[in-house]
Amino acid sequence: MSKKLTAILSVLVFCIVIVAQEPVVDIDRNRHPDLAEAQRLVVEANRSVAQAENSRERHDYKGHLGKARELLVQVNQELKWAAQADDAALRK
Repeated sequence: MSKKLTAILSVLVFCIVIVAQEPVVDIDRNRHPDLAEAQRLVVEANRSVAQAENSRERHDYKGHLGKARELLVQVNQELKWAAQADDAALRK
């Protein structure tokens, strides 16, 4: 398998894993209270978007709600990575 194909498949698998996840609060509130609160709000926003997505009887959102939920998963992951980066910097 070529390096280019391997890289493309790796990115694709990563994207599928990210999309398949739901946002969760997994940042330690004691260490990073603001980031944990931001995650809580992302989870709440995701829940609200999911409710709107499930009550489509009179609305056609053209896939935008699904995209919004994907972005919320990404935001959630970036917040987690920010907390992990800060933790790593403090250990140095």
